Amino acid sequence: RQHPRPQCRHTQRLLLRRQPLLRRSLPWRDPWEVALALAAVGGADGLAWLDGDGSALGRWGFLGVAPLEQVVCRGLPGEPDAADPFAALARLQERPGSWFGWLAYEAGAWVEPAAHWRSPDMALLWAGRYDPVLRFDLQERRLELEGVDPARLMALAERLAALVPAATPAGAAGVAAEDWHWHTDPATFACQVADLRHWIAAGDLFQANLTACCEASLAAPPDPLALYGRLRRSCPAPFAGLVVAGDEAVLSASPERFLQVSATGWVETRPIKGTRPRHSDPGADAAAAAELITSPKDRAENVMIVDLLRNDLGRVCVPGSIQVPQLVGLESYPQVHHLTSVVEGQLRADRSVVDLLRASWPGGSISGAPKVRACQRLSEREPVPRGPYCGALFRFGADGSFDSNILIRSLMLRGRRLRAHAGCGIVADSDPAAEAEELLWKLGPLLAAVAPGPGSGAR
Repeated sequence: RQHPRPQCRHTQRLLLRRQPLLRRSLPWRDPWEVALALAAVGGADGLAWLDGDGSALGRWGFLGVAPLEQVVCRGLPGEPDAADPFAALARLQERPGSWFGWLAYEAGAWVEPAAHWRSPDMALLWAGRYDPVLRFDLQERRLELEGVDPARLMALAERLAALVPAATPAGAAGVAAEDWHWHTDPATFACQVADLRHWIAAGDLFQANLTACCEASLAAPPDPLALYGRLRRSCPAPFAGLVVAGDEAVLSASPERFLQVSATGWVETRPIKGTRPRHSDPGADAAAAAELITSPKDRAENVMIVDLLRNDLGRVCVPGSIQVPQLVGLESYPQVHHLTSVVEGQLRADRSVVDLLRASWPGGSISGAPKVRACQRLSEREPVPRGPYCGALFRFGADGSFDSNILIRSLMLRGRRLRAHAGCGIVADSDPAAEAEELLWKLGPLLAAVAPGPGSGAR
């Protein structure tokens, strides 16, 4: 649906400072082929790709290469050389162009320091400024360059015209099942679910999104673009993406939007709660979907997070503008069925996108309720920091718009180490064995995507 919205005064001030946004249409080229060709010439370092799957939600893709500048924040409050990532994000909007990057889950330490955060071993914030960027309409098969500097826009257009197709890069060798080390195995995860149920029964909290991870140490640093090619081929998703920053990279097949903000300040978030695996048999698949949509446990879990997000958005949105156009709707993806709700609102004139991020961080669907208490209990049980997992990939558009995902169904790469995470929402009537099984439903496609065997990014 299209909603004409009045511009908030904050957005008007931003737009007054911005140079006019330029667009140039180019002959259609597949985004995977473009990414391969550009990486073959200039390398994958600094590549930022907010990808889609061609669906209604995943219609648009954005690709940036060779960032003009980069911003990195590491560390938590009180640590040496630590910097507030939200303050850094606020400064980004003063610079012309588009910013792509990631914000880690533990950035929450700069919002709620009482939640006992642990410092991750990847950047808390990485952001690169790109001008121009490539904008792909995956439904209409249209390609545009989008930027503010005419000379750079022309230079990239000429570079694209001269590109020749490139082969899938070396380094796509898979990771065998026996190479994964589990930081929390399914049996331990089930015990942790029982612990959380105890705290829920005691009234300490209502819900918590418990996560687990496994890790593989590879013989040599893999090519992140090659690995992402495997992931996007086997797990297409509307809010997928890849960001490569030196020896760190985030590879995402996320089905969940975190926050989208239009240039006029209209906000949308799409929390996911409730999951069932897909089946090749149509009857079994339909039965799984029906069981999910009628499950009291999963519906209650989803509604709890909708209430939490209505509260988060209400801190910075116009009073009375918060609405829920979709409550507990069924959405189906190649690997799983999900329950998804939609919460919307109008950003206040005196609040910015970064104020919205602060008010909503970390996302309610991957923390719990009450949020701060849930984060405390989760940090007591999860053996390693989450890092970018359960954070977000984001894009600040040159026109003042913003979009981001929740980094679920994602792989984290640092040097030779590859890490995969998954999580489950725990409520009073969660069954520990069933939650451990759900953990495997979610991790399975990720591990299969990078297992030994043929694979590419084409689809």
